[in-house]
Amino acid sequence: MARMMNHAMDKAIGDVALRVWTPVGAQVRFVKQVAPEMRDLTGTALPAGTQQTRDYPTGSWGAESRDYHVCVAVRPGDLGDEMLAARVSLVANGEVLAKGLVRALWTDDRSRSARIDRQVAHYAGQAELARAVQEGLRARREGDVVTATARLGRALALATASGHADTAKLLRQVVEVDDPVSGTVRLKPVVDDADEMALDTRSTKTIRSRPA
Repeated sequence: MARMMNHAMDKAIGDVALRVWTPVGAQVRFVKQVAPEMRDLTGTALPAGTQQTRDYPTGSWGAESRDYHVCVAVRPGDLGDEMLAARVSLVANGEVLAKGLVRALWTDDRSRSARIDRQVAHYAGQAELARAVQEGLRARREGDVVTATARLGRALALATASGHADTAKLLRQVVEVDDPVSGTVRLKPVVDDADEMALDTRSTKTIRSRPA
């Protein structure tokens, strides 16, 4: 799902869920919150009335908007076919607050089939940054200097290229930087636990995609 759900509320509402219906033969691969922070909701699915419908709890909402990435696999079709791949709704206490449709179209036009939606690419890049930070910190804790250096260096390069100034600043508390663009770094021998925790926490925060 390239276009994400956005909804502003005047007051806090509890127990909000993303409801996803798919037709027979389609399968939800994943459901992820991508803004304002990364959260994988895939494993939280709950039955929602029919065999083809699942609710993904998102917690309480206030006056805010959040972005979600929904990936659905469908059965192969023929050239020119179009089908409804999913129906996505934002619900609270049985009331539908917002909804949208996900359609699949089969084409041999490579300019359409090979093009990655700008918003999907934006958040995919931030997911890679989060993985690089978390894998680098884990390797550092395990004493794997080579992997930690490579992954944290990659994280710095991604943060520098994508404008994640806060993440780049926190990375500099963990590594000595030779070249931020290429991600050439050296692990600091001693790192404050608070700095490491701050970097780990910040890695899941995202910068919202701007409209084209």
